[in-house]
Amino acid sequence: MGMVLASGAEQPVPVASLTKIMTAYIVLRDHPLAPGAQGPAVVINASDQTETYEEVDANDSSIPVQVGEVLSERQLLDGLLVHSANNFGDVLARWDAGSVGVFVAKMNAAAASLGMSETHYADSGGIDPRSVSTALDELRVATAAMSIPTFAAVVAQPKITLPVAGTLMNYVGQVGSDGVVGVKSGFTQAAMGCLVLAAQRRIGGHRVEVMAAVTGQPGLHPLDAAARATLPLIGATVVSLRSVPVTPRSRRVATVTTPWSSTVVAGTPTSTPSMVVWPGDTVRRSMRWAQLRGGAPAGTRLGTMEVTVGSERLEVPVRSESPIPGPSLLWRLWRF
Repeated sequence: MGMVLASGAEQPVPVASLTKIMTAYIVLRDHPLAPGAQGPAVVINASDQTETYEEVDANDSSIPVQVGEVLSERQLLDGLLVHSANNFGDVLARWDAGSVGVFVAKMNAAAASLGMSETHYADSGGIDPRSVSTALDELRVATAAMSIPTFAAVVAQPKITLPVAGTLMNYVGQVGSDGVVGVKSGFTQAAMGCLVLAAQRRIGGHRVEVMAAVTGQPGLHPLDAAARATLPLIGATVVSLRSVPVTPRSRRVATVTTPWSSTVVAGTPTSTPSMVVWPGDTVRRSMRWAQLRGGAPAGTRLGTMEVTVGSERLEVPVRSESPIPGPSLLWRLWRF
């Protein structure tokens, strides 16, 4: 998950359509799909259409469908994530698990496996106020989901086009501007404004993806309030990050000595990489040695320097600056 910061202890609260992040994660985990593929087809039935009518009457977010309409897995994911269709969440849940109840059980099992200890799901779309989570837990599932290329491709779309519904805009209006590449917004009266955003930034020579999440943002326009709260979090994070070299100034990270010589052979990394760090992070280095022999020329690989910063890990080959002397004949005779 990289570096993670939280504002403090959180209590689980309704998270509305942020719930759909987990729904899509489960579907793509169970039914992997290449970013450019449509995947299996799902036929809309009478029950799906009736549910859609009910959601429209309740003023819940949905997308019009017709009995017999054929939608691909990708189209259903597009509608679920880009236009927050609750009816598409239930269609996908039944397609994946046979029933929404069984699918929700899978969602809760996945939440536990991702370490989302403050999360419990009661439905596939987040309309039920018993679907609760925290901003930190939502970052956990969003990070896992964004590591799936198709999920990342879906949420990066400013708009989609479906056969019956036509062109639909992304409810995350920030997508496509200022480096924002997703992920999901949510609103109900119980949850108010909720938002997870991912934005790509350059830190030194590194491209990094910064994610921020907020829940429970109030006001006349809760989704706008959520955006106003989330974007500054991304900006503040980027300002604080630094790209630092992970090798010491001398570049010498290892030494080799032999029983038969007083020569000390220095080892230097084959490159001078850098890593993105947060203030106060500690750069830790360790050496994993290769099998060495005397009489080896300069440039012999000594092993690998392992560098860790938080949960980030980097490996750099290390080679000798000068030859490793071999034992002399006199030393061999003495040892014999």
